[in-house]
Amino acid sequence: MATLPSVSYSITVRLEVDGHGSAVGGLTSAVEHVGGVITALDVAQAGHERIRIDVTCAARDTDHAQAIVDALGAVEGVVVHKVSDRTFLMHLGGKIEMKSKVPLRNRDELSMAYTPGVARVSQAIAANPADARRLTVKRNSVAVVTDGSAVLGLGNIGPEASMPVMEGKAALFKRFADIDAWPIALDTQDVDEIVRTVQVIAPGFGGVNLEDISAPRCFEVEARLRELLDIPVFHDDQHGTAIVVLAALKNALRVVGKDLGGVRIAMSGAGAAGTAILKLLMHAGAKHIVVCDVHGAVHRGRDDLDPNLEWIAANTNPEGYSGDLRGAVDGADVFIGVSAPNVLGGEDIAEMNDDAIIFALANPDPEVDPDVARLHAAVVATGRSDYPNQINNVLVFPGFFRGLLDAQSDHVDSDMMVAAADAIAGAVTDDELGPHYIIPSVFHTNLSKSVAAAVRDVAVRGGHGRAED
Repeated sequence: MATLPSVSYSITVRLEVDGHGSAVGGLTSAVEHVGGVITALDVAQAGHERIRIDVTCAARDTDHAQAIVDALGAVEGVVVHKVSDRTFLMHLGGKIEMKSKVPLRNRDELSMAYTPGVARVSQAIAANPADARRLTVKRNSVAVVTDGSAVLGLGNIGPEASMPVMEGKAALFKRFADIDAWPIALDTQDVDEIVRTVQVIAPGFGGVNLEDISAPRCFEVEARLRELLDIPVFHDDQHGTAIVVLAALKNALRVVGKDLGGVRIAMSGAGAAGTAILKLLMHAGAKHIVVCDVHGAVHRGRDDLDPNLEWIAANTNPEGYSGDLRGAVDGADVFIGVSAPNVLGGEDIAEMNDDAIIFALANPDPEVDPDVARLHAAVVATGRSDYPNQINNVLVFPGFFRGLLDAQSDHVDSDMMVAAADAIAGAVTDDELGPHYIIPSVFHTNLSKSVAAAVRDVAVRGGHGRAED
């Protein structure tokens, strides 16, 4: 699938140009000729003979970026001085920092913030540990924990390489919900060590966001931590994805006039995300689901089932379909993919029921080309930002954790997740709703606040939290 130039491959090229020639006019043509897009052109220094110009361009990938640089350098009268990758520049020194909320301008303020005054606060917490939520950053802090084993679509790249992603996650927590989140990258992929490490650091946090831990270990890590800790544990790759998929599906079904309980759903992917989506859809009322993995449909007669697949086999596919994904899609109303690129073609989508819904969420290349799928389906969504209907977890986790922290909740449950999905779906009004707009923008006004309020209300009503004090 061809990709368009993207700001994620944005470069700034500093050029020296002959001030008397036609080189300046040739810059735009040179970039356009190789398929790049100029997003800014700034004169850095002007002289009588030579001009220094910064040309900022969007490219498709690193090879395309180099082709743009070569094209600019080939313009007569142009000398390339420096090329800057804007994404790498953004990450220099990291993307987050710690700042003090209180002034330390004199001895009095220092004596209250630290010794000797701080001792009184520590003694109060020792006498009543619950006061830690009221008197420390615990009430507003989340640990973003990874072992680097399943980072984005990059796979098992390790804890150091996971840090830019975890920093980004922390930045999103702050931007969209004013939560102080801390990247915790663990140099172990042993379940016992991960669980024990998170357990012993938990007193300093109000919640734990597990991130980019591969299946099936992530299931055990999450389950054990939920048993051990008195703060909520949320695996975003599972539950964040499930919530935003449910929200988008609710609105897609509104578009085509179908009901969740009556549609036939074919799923590709039975890992962490696929299993969580499946369970939440079933909790919300879906009844007819067939799940496929790399070996075909998951059914009771298969002899290669691990415990997770055994659960899927026991609770889905009541007709015992045992064929491949293409057969599962035939006659389905909804396809949800969280698996691998290009596993379906347009001919497969054409065999689905009328007004079909396609959620092809593999990144960067979806399970089916969205442009092809749109020829046969009524609604198409992907995980990509360059197509309509991006299914993005950032719609979920900031507001979800804001609600958990405000309620001082001790756990996460499916009712909270459905409430969050309803809040996200409800952000799209009847006037806005359509085949190309089933999910709100991540910058939608007050979305995080709406999600937080929905989660907080469910936690308080269910006796697992209390109203913010």
